[in-house]
Formats: sequence, structure tokens, C-alpha cells
Amino acid sequence: MLDPTTAHDAAASLPEPFAAWFAERGWQPHAHQLALLAAAARGHSTLLIAPTGGGKTLAGFLPSLVDLTEAAGRTEDRRGIHTLYISPLKALAVDIARNLTTPVEDMGLDIRLETRTGDTPASRRQRQRYAPPDILMTTPEQVALMLSHRDAASMFGGLKTIILDELHALVVSKRGDLLALGLARLRRLAPHAVSIGLSATVARPSELRAFLAGQGPEAGCSRLAGLISAGGATPAEIRTLTSSERVPWSGHSARYALPEIYEAIRANKMVLVFVNTRSQAEMLFHELWHLNEDSLAIALHHGSLDVQQRRKIEAAMAAGRLRAVVCTSTLDLGIDWGDVDLVVNVGAPKGASRLTQRIGRANHRLDEPSRALLVPANRFEVMECQAALEAAAAGAQDTPPARRGGLDVLAQHVLGMACAAPFEPDGLYEEVRTATAYADLDRKSFDQVVDFVATGGYALKTYDRYARLRRTEDGRFRVANPRVAQQYRLNVGTIVEAPMLKVRLASKRARAGRPGQPAVGRGGRVLGEVEEWFIEQLVPGDTFVFSGEVLRFEGLRETDALVTRAGAADPKVPSYQGGKFPLSTYLAERVRRILAAPAEWRRLPPQVSEWLEVQRWKSVIPKASEVLVETFPRGRKHYLVCYPFEGRLAHQTLGMLLTRRLERARARPLGFVANEYALAIWALGDLGAMLRGGRLDPAELFEEDMLGDDLDAWLAESSLMKRTFRVCAVIAGLIERRHPGQEKTGRQVTVSSDLIYDVLRQHEPEHVLLRAAWADAATGLLDIARLGDFLRRARGRIRHIHLDQISPLAVPVMLEIGREPVYGEAREDLMREAADQLIEEAMSRD
Repeated sequence: MLDPTTAHDAAASLPEPFAAWFAERGWQPHAHQLALLAAAARGHSTLLIAPTGGGKTLAGFLPSLVDLTEAAGRTEDRRGIHTLYISPLKALAVDIARNLTTPVEDMGLDIRLETRTGDTPASRRQRQRYAPPDILMTTPEQVALMLSHRDAASMFGGLKTIILDELHALVVSKRGDLLALGLARLRRLAPHAVSIGLSATVARPSELRAFLAGQGPEAGCSRLAGLISAGGATPAEIRTLTSSERVPWSGHSARYALPEIYEAIRANKMVLVFVNTRSQAEMLFHELWHLNEDSLAIALHHGSLDVQQRRKIEAAMAAGRLRAVVCTSTLDLGIDWGDVDLVVNVGAPKGASRLTQRIGRANHRLDEPSRALLVPANRFEVMECQAALEAAAAGAQDTPPARRGGLDVLAQHVLGMACAAPFEPDGLYEEVRTATAYADLDRKSFDQVVDFVATGGYALKTYDRYARLRRTEDGRFRVANPRVAQQYRLNVGTIVEAPMLKVRLASKRARAGRPGQPAVGRGGRVLGEVEEWFIEQLVPGDTFVFSGEVLRFEGLRETDALVTRAGAADPKVPSYQGGKFPLSTYLAERVRRILAAPAEWRRLPPQVSEWLEVQRWKSVIPKASEVLVETFPRGRKHYLVCYPFEGRLAHQTLGMLLTRRLERARARPLGFVANEYALAIWALGDLGAMLRGGRLDPAELFEEDMLGDDLDAWLAESSLMKRTFRVCAVIAGLIERRHPGQEKTGRQVTVSSDLIYDVLRQHEPEHVLLRAAWADAATGLLDIARLGDFLRRARGRIRHIHLDQISPLAVPVMLEIGREPVYGEAREDLMREAADQLIEEAMSRD
């Protein structure tokens, strides 16, 4: 590790005009800024870990600004892009460009800065290929796109520095896989380029250091970038809202706390209100405006809003014209939005590192604490917020571990490299293995990926449409025709959201259409995008909230949902798939410990501690190492509720597998529902009697072998597995979402991928895309890996309690019935008792 304290003697070597610029502002460069400058001058790739407000961004760019200034008179050193800055967010790239422009202009530096994102006009992106700026701020997808062009070598041949901001957020997803492969190609084009990683929240620095440096030429030869770790910031001031209102038993809206959230906005100059989903953002913003008697400037920001609207909001934030912004994760990374003096997190943060990241948006000063208010949406989330407070106080981080690169992403990269120039398989294989995520890739798998890209694989090679590569006489692979390259560039990237429709204000002519008929006429301004499946549920005349407004749906026109402004009192709220964060394993363990320690309950609100006391009286409080399984009758059904605390996705998979076992035991299961903390199954058979009488053994019910034949049999018919395959097929280019001038509907993509899935399962079960889908299932929609960890943890630690009626701890998951997706039984056949009746039954001490 480089010790920043030894870098003070480098201050004297800070060249002009940089030394004067710092002095004019009364600033002293931080030790870690000087240490990173020195490391870059020696040609050392480095990871900088520094708290928010510690000057990470300036530290990352200072080596480039100094080198470009010193090279101003050497025209041979100003060819192509000098510095490539890569951000996980478009908004962050734009923000960094704006902030970096200030010192460049103040010092009169002859340096050209530009951004390149999916929102950049095509004309500017085209011009950047032939007249690139000195410093380009961009995203992983745009890097892949630029590398797919024939002129990539000239564009990046003079590259000196690669800056990877918020690196921890990039490396844990398929976007990280794509970036790792892009870095492998950039290292080949510019072998002397220095990589700089910036992050404030790092659980395992060695993984990020390996990502920056890449894998050595020999198998198993892992290299590490240098490490500079700055001193810690002033501890944050975080508190959990203690509301006078009744804390809900379940749900995610936190409507009960709206008056207190509004008062927090009134009491501060600038507040960021974070939520975990886009639909939550729409709902909360809409409700706050009903409370906004003071006409405070409150705005809304999420990724589905039109880019122009987002940019206006960002500019207003930077200028200090807003009092609050309701936002999602689009703003929770390193964006500096002026003087934010309070962060409100609505709902539990789901992870210690995510909380640290969001809190860092407030008060970008090292010597003053950031302030945050946590607003739990339900009673379990009260304990989760307490666990997050303890984690923050301990400085704990729980960013996910490094992942193994996906074969579907590799297939996309192979095609991109063929678009740039014909490639020789041996050379590309060695290059790919320098990417840390693919360091262990075996040659057989690589060849299978190349064969898939070239022909579609054994089961599909008879279809010409899947022949995307041709082999030349010298053994290299090239694209089959120019259309293949065009299609690749239209579909590049690994973010596969549900198909979206543009929400467009209808013209007067469109509004004049008869009810029930498609709207006609030219549409007006685009407000943003909403998922296709949501619009399919609407009929003309229905109202919904979007972009902070109540809109009336008028009809569809091609890929536009035409709307007019309305004033309905009870609109629907768009729901977006894939927006919920899973509860981290680290926080889940802390929640289990709080639950198991009654002495800790005194730090919880009285209504929550009373809930737990009644649970202890009516049933039991499980030890932190135990898994509680409760059974009880209700109505004409029998219920089994267990509390794994492993997150909704793992619980849903567990529910599907348990119901299969219960079916074999003739328990006649009817359905199940899951939340982040628990799983409830209901059946016609007496589950309690079966567990007590020996017909069902709790240990056998939760045996790890359910991940064998039971899992395979279920996956053969699972729509979730088909959905996982669909994502892989889109990323790998087997299913194309976009064509010149048109885009496939969600239904077209689904039908195409489902047909291919069935063919491959029958005729080529080892196809690379099926392997990629299985790997995704382990950590994605099915979370099989986490379920396996739970089953191992539960071995010998199942505690079964049979009750005469529902327990207090079971109420939250039982209230999800009819609210969350229910598997197995029609929703209209489920219990419909009022929530208060269910709660009264659980909390009675009779």
C-alpha cells in the first residue's frame, strides 16, 4: 500500500498553474491526491479509496491535467484520446464533466472535455471518432461501441490514462464483465496506459486491484494495482425516524411517514429523498405535492424520465434552486449536487455499502458529518434500519464479491471484436483471459462461444439467420455481412429491461379520438418511458402517475403511449420490473442477531418491541443460528411460515421447491408468498400434524438435495428460467431487440426466446446460452447460490413450533397475500380478511 503521509514532499513538485490555483482558493492538496499523482507519473495503475468529499475526482484527473498541460507544446503527444473516464451512470459522467470544466477554465488550460453517453446526439458521437477530445467521459456500453469500429486503434492508440469511477458498482454485474473485456482490448491497443480506480465503499480491495491490473500472461499469474487509502471522514449523523403514527406491518410505501418527511424537507435547505424503486419515486413525489402547502421546489428524478427533463432537474440542483429531489439509484453514486444537507432514505437501504454511498451525497466536506434520516416502511425494516445504523457506525462494507464473467457477455464481445476487424481465435482467447473476470476461462468454452457467434451452435447452425461470422482462408473470423455490424451496434450493452413504450403527450387531434379506438394525430412532448406490460393493462380513459403528473391514457400509436393531463383523485402508479434491491447477506445476519437478543429491543420503537414481546409470549424468538418454522390453522387452510432472512428471490425459489415436496407428501399445497424475511405456504393438508406426527420431517423438508432433482424438474417448466434465458439471449445477440427504424415488442422477444429455449433444452442441453442462464439463475432471479448457503446453515438447526393461531412474526408475510405475486392459487380465492382483524388475532394474549 502507498502511504499518503509520505507524499507531502511531492507538494513542491505540483507544477504551475496548479499550485497557484490551489493557493488562490486557500486549499492544500490532500496527501492522497499527491500520492496518486506520483504513482501515475511512475506509470503505476492504482486504486484510490477515499471517503465522499475527499477529493477523489480531482485526484483521479490531476495526473491527466498535469500531463496534458506539460504536453501542450508537443503535438505528437496529443493524438487521439488522452484520458478515458468511465462511469456507471450517464448522469455521473455529465456531472463530472461540468465540475471538471471549472478548474480547466479557471487555469486557462488548453484541454478539450466531452461526454459520450446514450443521450449524446449521433452527430457528436460520429465526430468524436474523427476528432476525439483530450478527455472523454463515458459509460461501459459506449466503450464497447467505440471498440467495435475499425478506427478503434487510432482512437485509443495514444491513450495514457483510464479512470474508473465508483469501481465497486461496476465490477459486480454483467456491465463489469463487458467493461473487463473492454479494458483487455484497451490494454492491447495502449499497453502503457495507466488505470486509476476510484471508490469510497470497498469490502475487498484486492478484487478491485486485480480488476484494474488484469491477469498476467501466464495462467494463475494475477497482478494487483497499487493501493492508496485516504483517511476516514467525520462519522455520519444517522438516525431512524421514530414516528408517532403506527408503523405498518408490511408494504413498502412508507405513506405513514409522509408528514414527517415533508417536515424534514421544510427544515433543511436541500434534501435528497432516496427510494428503492421508480414506482415508489412516482408515488412519493405525487403524495408530497399534496402536502406541499408551502409550494417548495420539489422535483422527481429516475431513469425512465425523458433525458431533457432529467438534465433540467440536475441543473436546478447544481444551481441550488431546489429544496428536495425524490430519486432512485440514478443519483446515489458520486454525483456532487451542491449543498445537500440531508439525505432521507425511504425504506430500508438493503445493504451497508448502499447506505454509505447514499449518505455520502450529503455535505461533501471531509471535516463535517453527513446527515441522514432512515424511514422504515414496515416493522421488519425498523430492525433492518437499526442493523444498518450499527453497520455504518462500524464502517462495515458489504459490496458483492467479484463475479465470474458471463458467457453471454463474452459472446457479445466476440462479435464486437469481429466488427472492428477479423480476429484470430488464439490471439483473442489470450487477450480475453487477461480480463480478471475471464482469467479462468477454458479454451473449450471459448471455442464454443465463438462457434455460437459464428453459427448459432449445433442446434441452430442450419438457420442462416444465426450465421453471423465467416471464417477466412487464413483462419480468422470476420462478420458475415455489414448488417451484422449494424445490428450489433444497435443492441450493444448488458442492461436488459422490460420492453418500454414512450409516454407522449397527445395532440388535440389525438384527444378527439373516440373512446376505445386507437389515438391518432401527431403526439407532443415525450415525458419518458414506461414498461410495455403496464400500458397493456390500461384502457383509454384510465389514469396513472408518471413524471410527477396525473395522466390519462388515450391510446397506443406504434411505440408511443399517448396521454393527456388529468386530475383524477385515484390514479394508478407505474410498476417497474427488476427495481427492488435484495437484502444483503451481511445485513440479514445483523437483523437475525437483533431479533435474537431481547436486550437489543430497547433501542427499537415501543410498538416494535411490543410486537416482539408478544411473539416471545405466543411462540418463540429464534436464536440467531436457528431457523424458526411455525405452523397454524386459519379458516379452512393450514399454514407453514419459515423465517430464513435470505431475501425475496431466494425465498420464492425455496417456496417453489418446498411446495413440490409437499405435493409428494400429499399435503395438498395451494400456494405461497414471500417477502425479504419470511416465506408462507398454505395447504389443505394439516401441515402441523404432519410435522409433529412424523409424516413430514422438518430436517428432511429443508434438505440440500432439493437443489438436485427437484430443482432440475422445476426448472424444466419454470417461466422464471425462461425469463433468465431470454435476458442471456438478448445480451448474446441471439434475440435482437432493435432493428433499423423499429424495435421488437416484448411479446415478440418472449415468443422468439421461448421457442429457442425449448429447442436447445431438447437438442443441445450444454449450449453456451443454457450454461449462461444457469449461472445467472444461481445469483439472479432464482438466487440459487444464496438458497444453497441457507440450506447448509439450516442443517440441524430447524426449530418447529405449532400454534393454534397466527403468530405476530407471521403477520407481515401473511399480509403480502394479495399484494405480492402469489404462486399456485388464484388470487380471488385467497383470504380477504381486513388487516386489522389479522393483527388483532396475532397480538391477542388470550
